[in-house]
Amino acid sequence: MRKALQLTDCGILCAASVVGKTEKNGPLGNWFDLHGDNDRFGQRTWEKAEAEMQRMALNTALAKGKLHDTALDAIFAGDLLNQCIGAAYGLKDFNVPYFGLYGACSTAAEGLMLAAMLVSRGAYRRAAAVASSHNCTAERQYRSPLEYGAQRAPTAQWTVTGAGAFVVGSAREAQAHIRAVLPGTVIEKGVRDAANMGAAMAPAAADTLLRFFRETHTVPADFDLIVTGDLGYEGGDILCDLMQIEGVDIRSTYNDCGMMIYSRDTQDTHAGGSGCGCSAAVLASYLLPKLAEGSLRRVLFIGTGAMMSPQIIQQGECIPAVAHLVCLAAKEEEAWKLC
Repeated sequence: MRKALQLTDCGILCAASVVGKTEKNGPLGNWFDLHGDNDRFGQRTWEKAEAEMQRMALNTALAKGKLHDTALDAIFAGDLLNQCIGAAYGLKDFNVPYFGLYGACSTAAEGLMLAAMLVSRGAYRRAAAVASSHNCTAERQYRSPLEYGAQRAPTAQWTVTGAGAFVVGSAREAQAHIRAVLPGTVIEKGVRDAANMGAAMAPAAADTLLRFFRETHTVPADFDLIVTGDLGYEGGDILCDLMQIEGVDIRSTYNDCGMMIYSRDTQDTHAGGSGCGCSAAVLASYLLPKLAEGSLRRVLFIGTGAMMSPQIIQQGECIPAVAHLVCLAAKEEEAWKLC
């Protein structure tokens, strides 16, 4: 499906976030539901800690919505780890049909999109979307263990230790409506630098955004916020430049979850945040409440993912990327119609 799919009677009922110590100390620290003091979350290994974040996030989201897991018809979940073990182990005790996803940093948007399409079409009554990442598990898998002390490039992003969970259901019960979705296509523009994922993902974000504006006959000014997750400072600048080349200026309404979650002045995270948990935690904890209270009315949420593995990078291949778009609106915007 290449075209934007407009949805009816669909929205996010409740959501929750869990983050680590560094994220708690960032600009959005007071917005997160739960946080860990040492990023272990009471577990023996980093991988088990990530799985525990997924469990905590979904349990907290269900509790906030006064729901039991029996209210869910499906869970769409993923992470950055091989075989998505963070999601599989973290959610194994929920007696709910499970779909494991791998969209790299776009996983939260991918899960929301799939859940929304099935709920909107009446196939499911409620479905959950969960995504997570952990700085220590990601570094060990993609680069080198933290104990190695490798030098990081200025364009490198800091993998967020965090998780976000969302319950999607009828718009009548929702905090925010999901008005449309647009799945991304795989885009590869010759970037081989694994320390500059923002540059690899920005063309995919531009492709998805341009298609959405063209197919819905909307413009950036129609939205209060256009937010990617997560290009960081490097990729965000590239995206704005790519859009400007196409005659579309998004700078006045643009932001990125990787830029929002850390302080560039006081936290040494280089080009900003990344990881499945980055956009998931920012949307669940910060953006969704603003949609619920009406201070944000229309938001384009674009999850961006670099679809790479350590082996393919070692073989000298370029990095393909994908960007999935979810159009969100406050309940007060019920009469707003996309063309």
